Amino acid sequence: MASPIPPGTPPLTRAAADEMLLKLDGGWAIGPDAASLRREFRFRDFFHTMSFVNALAHLANVEDHHPDLEVGYNYCRVRFSTHSVGGLSENDFICAAKVDQLPY
Repeated sequence: MASPIPPGTPPLTRAAADEMLLKLDGGWAIGPDAASLRREFRFRDFFHTMSFVNALAHLANVEDHHPDLEVGYNYCRVRFSTHSVGGLSENDFICAAKVDQLPY
């Protein structure tokens, strides 16, 4: 489960983030700024897209760690970043691993 990040905690280094990325499903990538974790999910239609988005929204609420989403007819782009540290934290990778467990 995602944990509160104490104030002043630095973001993960690029090397630490790259190491954690290896533990996720292959679709995730670290953003060009090394401050975000991103993945695009594709679906056969709008209903399946929105079903996934609703499940993801519930998960994010339970974890109290909320990604930025870009949603269209048959896709959802997910971007995790920990705003309080100004980059990536372990919470981003925990939540990404949980998103990978959602049916899609």
